[in-house]
Amino acid sequence: MRLKNSADLIVRIARYNLKIIFANRFIYFLLASFLFFLLVAAIIFFNSDSDPDPGTIYNLLLFPGILLIFYPSVFGIQNDVDSRMIEILFGIPDYRYKVWGVRMILTWVIVFFILICLTILSSIALVSVPVVDMVYQLMFPIFFLGCISFMFSTLVKNGNGTAVIMIVIGMTFWIAAEPLSNSKWNLFLNPFSDYENESVFAGIILKNRIYLSVGSALSLLYGLLNLQKRERFI
Repeated sequence: MRLKNSADLIVRIARYNLKIIFANRFIYFLLASFLFFLLVAAIIFFNSDSDPDPGTIYNLLLFPGILLIFYPSVFGIQNDVDSRMIEILFGIPDYRYKVWGVRMILTWVIVFFILICLTILSSIALVSVPVVDMVYQLMFPIFFLGCISFMFSTLVKNGNGTAVIMIVIGMTFWIAAEPLSNSKWNLFLNPFSDYENESVFAGIILKNRIYLSVGSALSLLYGLLNLQKRERFI
């Protein structure tokens, strides 16, 4: 009986937070990600000169993943402030950490399964790829950008302002991707790209993923610590 009640409580919490995540403009980002994927996939499919490989699929899926993580992490704090939910979250000790922890986990789970679906479609329509490994690798830069967005949203406390900052950061990383190329510091490093020395490239990928994981964890923790400053949000 206790297990049933706990499961029912978890389902209710998940359902409530999903309503928050999917509210307002998130559905537009979801549609935009699908439209972008379908458009680029169609261009590749109908282009007789194209020769897609797993590296192509990685680049194809990266942008939709970033779009999916963008709204919940950038506009979440502002939505709580606008709906007065932030006052309730600060009214119960440590409750805001649990709420935001659940929301972040649910968002990443949603993004993960949507990317699974898109990767399966890519594997069927374009070229066969290792689905789980592909999505696993995609989640590193997506997770990093989501945590960075959340951190800046707790500093700026305005969704539009945070969006501008994240667009600038994203464009900076995108411009630096070419000079950095196969560097461990490249946020958009493609682990499925061709490299002459595979053992060296494997080491670069490993270091890149470690740096992204550490940066994500530090950004997330710093964002949660910023939520201690009640007077900045209310």
